[in-house]
Amino acid sequence: MGWMTAAEAAREWGVTPRRVQVLCAEGRIAGAERFGRAWRIPGDAPKPADPRRAGAPATPTSAAGAEDAARAPLSLGALMPLMATPFAPGRAEEAAASLPEGAPRDIARAELAYFGGRAEDAAAAAEPYLGHGDPGARLSACLICAYANLSLGRIDAARRSLDAARDALSGAPADPRLAAAGAFVAHAASVLLHLPAPASVSDTDALLPLLSPGLRAFALYVRAHAVYLSGDYARSLGIAEAALLAQGAVHPIPSIYLRLVAVMDLVSLRRVDEARAHLLAAWELAHPDGLIEGFAEHHGLLGGMLEAVVKPAWPDDFRRIIDITYRFSAGWRRVHNPATGDDVADNLTTTEFAASMLAARDWTNAQIAEHLGVSVNTVKSCLSASMRKLGVSSRRDLARFMLA
Repeated sequence: MGWMTAAEAAREWGVTPRRVQVLCAEGRIAGAERFGRAWRIPGDAPKPADPRRAGAPATPTSAAGAEDAARAPLSLGALMPLMATPFAPGRAEEAAASLPEGAPRDIARAELAYFGGRAEDAAAAAEPYLGHGDPGARLSACLICAYANLSLGRIDAARRSLDAARDALSGAPADPRLAAAGAFVAHAASVLLHLPAPASVSDTDALLPLLSPGLRAFALYVRAHAVYLSGDYARSLGIAEAALLAQGAVHPIPSIYLRLVAVMDLVSLRRVDEARAHLLAAWELAHPDGLIEGFAEHHGLLGGMLEAVVKPAWPDDFRRIIDITYRFSAGWRRVHNPATGDDVADNLTTTEFAASMLAARDWTNAQIAEHLGVSVNTVKSCLSASMRKLGVSSRRDLARFMLA
């Protein structure tokens, strides 16, 4: 299958290039994909029917056409559009501004604020779309508001948005692409809180091909994260690294998250040098645009890698990450702990938590000290303080207060 530009499609269909861009953003051209600041359209894509014309078919009229439409990549222009867009590091703001005016651009700016650690700006930008008629915009707003409100301490608002995201388009929507969108958001809203996905949500294996490349990459991050939580670190690493290799154009936001889950796996497998390489690769993508939220979200699971790699070279950025970590993790625990019955510690410093995570996994004090770049006495002090705060007397007892 070949591709054509918006201008080429416009000439073939007898419309303006701007009209073609709008049709792409509305999800009315099956298989259309964002490519940088432009759209690329399957060469055999038919001109979308005008819904205002009486009797005009809104969907393919043949069984083969319906099957082709179901297999086409999801093209809901306002479904996490910045996540779905490839762009060069340092060009995130430009990428967001290049999206069509309205829901796609507004949601992209909410994403930019969220992934940049500006939770209040993200929530303010996304909230107007919580009840929007565009399903992509509505689902995006639910996901963004859910996680932004965790950092803002608005737990009731976070729960409402999480519930809306986890129930997204449940009940088997007729359009399989809408089912894919709903499953994508519901799984993202569940797995990142270490909660099981709702039983009503469709299986993502069959729906992955319906997602655009960028969203598919993030969905594979969610899958890798779920496998990590099951304790199968090698398989999780395989999913993440395969997803990174399979990308054509690099989508920075999914790539950052895929590399972070690879770090989690490699630290768990004690392959620290490889973990460092993945963390630095993630940092190279994130740092030019200040996309540091993911590092803060995953701090406790990264096994001290931020302390070992980011803190010495980028101390100001590290301090900002830790500030976000405290706010995000406080909200995260207020949702996760009651929902699961877990007792993830909420009274440790980030350094105490990192040291305790490693100690609970049978790292020696000397290994922890070398990894974190501190003295053995500092590690002993951290672990003693952690055990005192948690009311336990052995390193093994720390495990029940740690993340998976």
